[in-house]
Amino acid sequence: MPTAAFAMDPERFPDVYGPGARARVAAGAALLADPADPHGVWSAERLAAAPPEALREVEVLFTGWGGPVLDAPALARLPRLRLVLYAAGSVRRIAGEAFWAAGVPIVTAVHANAVPVAEFTVAQIVYALKGGWRHVLASRAARAAVPAGRTPGAYGSTVGVLSLGAAGRLVCEMLRAYDVRVLAHDPYAPPPPGVEAVGLDELFATADVVSVHTPLLPETRHLVDGRLIASMRPGATLVNTSRGAVLDEPALIEVLAERPDLFAVLDVTDPEPPLPGSPLFTLPNVVVTPHLAGSRELERRRLGDLVVGEFERWLRGEPLRRALDRRSYERMA
Repeated sequence: MPTAAFAMDPERFPDVYGPGARARVAAGAALLADPADPHGVWSAERLAAAPPEALREVEVLFTGWGGPVLDAPALARLPRLRLVLYAAGSVRRIAGEAFWAAGVPIVTAVHANAVPVAEFTVAQIVYALKGGWRHVLASRAARAAVPAGRTPGAYGSTVGVLSLGAAGRLVCEMLRAYDVRVLAHDPYAPPPPGVEAVGLDELFATADVVSVHTPLLPETRHLVDGRLIASMRPGATLVNTSRGAVLDEPALIEVLAERPDLFAVLDVTDPEPPLPGSPLFTLPNVVVTPHLAGSRELERRRLGDLVVGEFERWLRGEPLRRALDRRSYERMA
């Protein structure tokens, strides 16, 4: 039986690793607990301050939000480490050159976190195709019922998906349940069945709704600029659940002010939250939600359950399904 430890933000730990997940871990591993925490969870600070001999036997590290950075000093404290299970999304913060040089497999729960993002996104897409937010805001401004304007509806409309990572691909799969045409643009990934690959310009000029799922990297900052937004067809909606800086926000505000027919649903902004007095709160054709799309409350248990399932596969000697390779890591936000 391997020795395992939990290491992450202790306050978030119970949300991610529920009682069932913790019992499954205990059934397959000897847990090395931090005696200072009620759940035995090592915070990043406690892990860094622990004497070297305290963690020498750890072979499996269960971590998540607020977990330790696995740099050379941390790895030196974990000389027997054989597997890292990260119950969160991107590992760019915790896994650098020293970690990859160590050759330790790392599992990420990015596919589990993609589920609520995709569910939220599809809900916004369908609502946008019905003109839902536009009607709500117009009625509130008029303080009276406003007749519904012309909207395409969710039959025969065109939806564009920008980037086919875990969330974008799942959005495409979920949209199969609707009678819509789905376009996608991703220079690194082929589209799933039934989805048409198009260029970036065509995606924005053609779709009734464009949904952005691009990771924020130096080369993707302000990828969605004023020219692309201004090229959107009359009445189109832009949905962003990725990162705020993928959009050129000043340009977006300028285009929305000039094009009241366009609409934007922003679950992320740059900065986040928006500065007080931002036009995003006063423009009649934009709605801002407070980063709701990612895993919340009980949805976070899905992340812990995914990595515990991978741990059980590892115990049985089966291949890991969600292990991350270096190439995928470099395209993460």
